[in-house]
Amino acid sequence: MKKSKLDKLREECGIFGISNHADASAIVALGLHALQHRGQEGCGIVSFDGKNYHSEKRQGLVGDHFTNLNTLKKLPGNFAIGHNRYSTTGETSLRNIQPFFADLHMGGLSIAHNGNLTNALLLREDLVRSGAIFRTTSDTETIVQLIAKSKREKFIDKLIDALFQIQGGYSLILMTNKKLVGVRDPFGIRPLVIGKFKNSFIFASETCALDIVGATFLREVENGEIVIIENNELRSVKPFPKQKSRPCIFEYIYFARPDSIINGKCAYDYRKKIGEELAKETDTKADLVVPVPDSGVAAALGFAEQSKKKFELGLIRNHYVGRTFIEPTQSIRSLGVKLKLSPTKTMVKNKSIVLIDDSIVRGTTCHKIVKMLYEAGAKEVHVRIGCPEIKYPDFYGVDMPTKRELLAHNRDNKQMCDHINAKSLKFLSLRGLYKALTGEERHSSYPQFSDHYFTGEYPIKPSDNLEGLKIKQLSLLSGKSNS
Repeated sequence: MKKSKLDKLREECGIFGISNHADASAIVALGLHALQHRGQEGCGIVSFDGKNYHSEKRQGLVGDHFTNLNTLKKLPGNFAIGHNRYSTTGETSLRNIQPFFADLHMGGLSIAHNGNLTNALLLREDLVRSGAIFRTTSDTETIVQLIAKSKREKFIDKLIDALFQIQGGYSLILMTNKKLVGVRDPFGIRPLVIGKFKNSFIFASETCALDIVGATFLREVENGEIVIIENNELRSVKPFPKQKSRPCIFEYIYFARPDSIINGKCAYDYRKKIGEELAKETDTKADLVVPVPDSGVAAALGFAEQSKKKFELGLIRNHYVGRTFIEPTQSIRSLGVKLKLSPTKTMVKNKSIVLIDDSIVRGTTCHKIVKMLYEAGAKEVHVRIGCPEIKYPDFYGVDMPTKRELLAHNRDNKQMCDHINAKSLKFLSLRGLYKALTGEERHSSYPQFSDHYFTGEYPIKPSDNLEGLKIKQLSLLSGKSNS
């Protein structure tokens, strides 16, 4: 299945880095394993042994490659960074798997990047005109090129010089022969946390990656902050003008693993609260509350508790259908969602069901699930979604369709309901979503999250037409560009 046809939001990647640990690469492999949900196309680790950098990259899952001791032996050193890839720019190939390594005038540099730059194509064109040679189609290499071309003397000054030229949502982990550095964009759109493991510091996309290695969560990297680990000490630089934080709202709704801590609470807790608010906003007579696994489970539990309705696993997910599943014929491909989900027929037969999921993107998967439940004997299927209608695309590291491909674009509720063939369809209001996440309504003077998916209010003013850039990026993905 091509990425452009996926009917679920996908994060770009997960990143992890550790300083001053004898088993640095093994620790990074464990951290990447915990972050596997953030990217399944490829994984890589770069280590530094005090003299040389070592790199291993693979297509596929972490557990298929970095559990092998022979592979980890190729990654010696007390410093290492790693990356799980789900591409939003650049085709899926070994050359685009991170971390990247470059031998610069100042010494070696390795970088792992989560997010997307909205002006990467414009910067790339300028860099190529000035003589830069690109080895990948990833926007991450643009950052490396900007650091390399900076006239500043110190590395951190070179990095700041590059950061002031890029736009978008990003978190970065960089490794030099002296430093491990974590960076978060000025709005804090993409996540990054700091942990401590014995005498080592860790950067990771989520706290679940700290838990797997037994590390202590210290804090989140603040928006616009550069955190530097050198000589086993932590210091902070904040070069950007102060901005109000605007973290991606879908980290709370869907992306983060349920056990990860965001802003002091587990993602699971936020999602249960979303289900409670959704139940308060809707009044549906039904026999069962059924989640779309796994994304709708927590919200469905909250919905069931609030509405005093019975919760049941009316759909069972097959966890062993991966991206490498062989699809030899159109008749097999047409089975679609049945490869991943199956109804518990005796549970749903002759029942009126409230079907709960976190979001609807195109609506094609939801349509198939509704159809599957009716074929299993369900009497009625009422669909309830734990976020508002997604009407606008993202440009900060989330792989999703262009505006015209979104179900909610230019469709009213009845048209969307007819499209998925449900008895009824309701979305959580923006007010209800904010109440679930913050305990209060959306502040009138500014949004507290990057909620542009629903509102069209983008935190970063585009330097070019964002939709045009997205289409250009999609053409890169489909191989229509030579860049």
